[in-house]
Amino acid sequence: MNHRRVVITGLGAVSPLGNSAAELWEGLLEGRSGVAPLSLLPSLEGLVHFGGEATGFTGKIDNFGTLRKEQKKAIRKAFKVMCRETMMAVSAAQQAVADAGYDEQPMEPERSGIVFGCDYLLSPPDELADGMVKCGVRDDGGFRYSEWGQDGLREMSPLWMLKYLPNMPGSHIAIFNDLRGPNNSLTLREIAGVMAIREAAQTIARGHADRMIAGATGSRIHSFKTIHAVQQEQLADPNADPTTASRPFDANRTGMVVGEGAGAIILEELESARDRGATIYAEIVGTGSSTVTDSNLQGDPAQALANAARTALNESNITPAKIGHINAHGLGTTQGDAIEAEALAEVLGDSSKSTPVVAAKSSFGNLGAASGVVELIASTKALHEQKLFRTLNFETADPACPLAVVAEDGISPGSSFLKLSVTPQAQATALVVACVDG
Repeated sequence: MNHRRVVITGLGAVSPLGNSAAELWEGLLEGRSGVAPLSLLPSLEGLVHFGGEATGFTGKIDNFGTLRKEQKKAIRKAFKVMCRETMMAVSAAQQAVADAGYDEQPMEPERSGIVFGCDYLLSPPDELADGMVKCGVRDDGGFRYSEWGQDGLREMSPLWMLKYLPNMPGSHIAIFNDLRGPNNSLTLREIAGVMAIREAAQTIARGHADRMIAGATGSRIHSFKTIHAVQQEQLADPNADPTTASRPFDANRTGMVVGEGAGAIILEELESARDRGATIYAEIVGTGSSTVTDSNLQGDPAQALANAARTALNESNITPAKIGHINAHGLGTTQGDAIEAEALAEVLGDSSKSTPVVAAKSSFGNLGAASGVVELIASTKALHEQKLFRTLNFETADPACPLAVVAEDGISPGSSFLKLSVTPQAQATALVVACVDG
């Protein structure tokens, strides 16, 4: 990042707190929870009854922000090859484009690109039901697999696969905005969004583009993905009050809450943004990433987080004591939060006990690949507005997490923040974002 300076000029979000960055910010400041009993997906009896659903997102064209006539027509036409995650991605991206002032004056195609993160995309059961019924069930209760290729697939939509390819969110957004520059799609679970921002920022810094859309879309609320979460991760107590179930770093946390959403930002070269009079929210001043495993491929997320954070801080030339606040991964699991606190202590030293820490998942749960971007948007707004939102449901400090978790209003966000994201497989990434000076 020692070449061209990269700034954030546009924000867009779809989240359980609302269908825009402004609604997200308002909800965080008000201390509202976006976690509620499931309404878009049946409950898993005794396992999952609530989550952070983006209930305001209906997939109708008015959910996609300010659009030019030809964009509105193109997006409507593409609905048939978009799943819900892709629709949310397009909505967040178009909001960011409009927020950056590119709704009426499009971006220069050859010098503009996109890097977008995505979870793995899965068909809901109804996409497969007709084909499965066509194959029938044998007398012994078995499925006639031999008939699937001949009869089952014929019942599937010929456009089915286009809805569930993880590169489709980025592809659609590039087409709708005529972006002909660098284009990439990342599928890295919870770190996909922050890694997308890192790659997009580096693309601009080295001169390969002047502006980039970066973001991610994801969901843990899905007929199959929710079952995967139950099998693989620690989920919050299903008998808890939904609004208080997500409690990162609290001594009484019981696990993560499933959620869904999308986030996108516009990144630009600083002087280009200034020349056109853009609103400059903040600057990307440092990035880092790391994966750490042993010879048996057992991950070490604490070391991966520490490596990524240290690299980002070194690149930013901001000392640990000068970081304004930390936007934590804050998953809300017993082990995950303790691991993150351990990593922060290694990198920040004594500053880890005094630097304000926020965990936005307390307000809406784990949005999968989208979490990091939506959370970064929240802290970017905090820098720009000079107000810091609080971490919901933090009541009892945990000795295993000796951090200065923000649980009340009136705490300063400072002039910079460190954003962390990590996966259960010990892939980690970090960004340092700061107010623009000079």
